[in-house]
Amino acid sequence: MNTNAWDWGFAIEVFPHIVKAIGVTISVTFIAYIISLTVGLVLTLLRRSSIKVLSLTIAGIVEFIRATPPLVQLFFVYYATGLNGFQTGALVLGLHYSTYISEIYRSGIESVPKSQWEAAKALNFTKPQTWKKVILPQAIPPVIPMLGNYLIVLFKETPLLSAIFVVEMLQVAQTIGGQTFRYVEPITIVGFLFLVLSYPSALFIRYLEKRVGKLDSKNPVQQRGVKV
Repeated sequence: MNTNAWDWGFAIEVFPHIVKAIGVTISVTFIAYIISLTVGLVLTLLRRSSIKVLSLTIAGIVEFIRATPPLVQLFFVYYATGLNGFQTGALVLGLHYSTYISEIYRSGIESVPKSQWEAAKALNFTKPQTWKKVILPQAIPPVIPMLGNYLIVLFKETPLLSAIFVVEMLQVAQTIGGQTFRYVEPITIVGFLFLVLSYPSALFIRYLEKRVGKLDSKNPVQQRGVKV
């Protein structure tokens, strides 16, 4: 029996078993993405703090997380805490990529003209009002495509969770391969399913980008910023 040749019968047989794990992949990805978007924004704001010690501490934490492989972080959190594999995966991937997303937020914020900060100050906006009404509405839309890319990246990172016994698609495929000594079909199916998951996400990000662009074009505040 040639285990390297493609067998449609075998592929059809194992397909349902792999698809059963797709829910875990999707759930981990979206939970991790929400965490990364939220924590990333918090990290960005804290790094801009006027309190030097706080700013430097956050910068150090960010660099440490980025310099450490996510697989090492997964092992550490899994064995050092009482979290299960699913919780560990969502938390670690979310926190790890929040450090990259924080840089995207930072680039968006720094692209806002200095005059907008000055105008908000002249209008006696509080700091929360300045961020909510002036800075973030102008900083976020331009970086939406870059933020969206990390949703796709997170889909591709979920196979790492097999190392901490999370039964996601690749783990199922490897198990099937180990039992049958046929890896071509299950691994190919996993690759196909990742494409099925990633492509709609890319289309959604493009739609969101266009949608935000249209809203901005109709909003005079977004077109001109804040004027005194």
